[in-house]
Amino acid sequence: MRSDNVTASASIGDHRLLTWEQMVIHMSKRTTLTAQEHLYERNRRAGYGRYLFLGAIGTVVILVVPFISNLALSFFSWRGGRSRMRWVGLGNYIDLLHDDQFWVSFANSLYSIIAMMVIPTLFGLIIAAVLFDYIGRVFGGKTASFLRACYYIPQILPVGVAGILWGWILNTQTGAINRILAGVFGLAQPPDWLGNPDIAMYAVMLFVIWSQIGYPVVIFMSALGRVDPELYEAASLDGAGWWRRFTAITIPQIKPEIFVVVLTCTVSALKLFGPIYVLTKGGPQNMTYVPSYYSYNTFFVRSQIGYGAAIASVLAVIITIVAAIIYVFQNRAEAKENEGVAA
Repeated sequence: MRSDNVTASASIGDHRLLTWEQMVIHMSKRTTLTAQEHLYERNRRAGYGRYLFLGAIGTVVILVVPFISNLALSFFSWRGGRSRMRWVGLGNYIDLLHDDQFWVSFANSLYSIIAMMVIPTLFGLIIAAVLFDYIGRVFGGKTASFLRACYYIPQILPVGVAGILWGWILNTQTGAINRILAGVFGLAQPPDWLGNPDIAMYAVMLFVIWSQIGYPVVIFMSALGRVDPELYEAASLDGAGWWRRFTAITIPQIKPEIFVVVLTCTVSALKLFGPIYVLTKGGPQNMTYVPSYYSYNTFFVRSQIGYGAAIASVLAVIITIVAAIIYVFQNRAEAKENEGVAA
């Protein structure tokens, strides 16, 4: 009799665990529409069609025309003003292939992606989950909202103000970091964060991580607000720990927002400009150049209009390709999930 009770209890527990996991899968993947819903969606979108015309005009004026104009400039050698424009064809692009500074700038884009997309997204997921699933339940929603706002403050600061702040923090003589290294750890010669070519890019990365991490935290916490709390309660009753709830509930439920953050942060990293301009201006020894700043410096400072336009054109194409790849990957992932639901 006792063994029958244990078996029945285990069966109930297994059924409960299976139930909440099935609920997660169903709620995160349910995107198929009925025939009636398809008809409603088609009629609704048709009504908005006329309003999209103005958006198409704006896209042409703001994006297409400037890109074509910039692309046309890239085929000329021009110093600006009334100087003569000389046709060079693909000469600027050929020169880019042999330009070491150009390749250094694109290599630095990898550091930008790590600092602006990879680290903030990973830490943003964990921080948002902790604030929502732990801090919110234990200390209340107001505490979680306050901490979320604190994380977002660096994001809303003007980059010039934030740059001045971090210029002081990273200062070799009076900076807060070096004072801590010297006072607490007894380091006799603290590093020159912005003056040493070997570590300057890492110093910029610290600034970028600090200013960027609030963005994914806010997006992910907003996404978690639409997750059914009963999922977490059911999982807790079945003995699922925080990490289990994080991987089985949190991530599947906010996959669309994760893709959005990855896409927007990657594009922002590839066109990073402000932190470089306010902290290093590409130095020391041009080791913190990124493509957008290299294009700006070539175009406006050196007055090599055609060459700067070529750099900008290549950057625009790369950004478009990367964004398209992420978008296609997202659509394929959603299609695979829909197939799983249909099955």
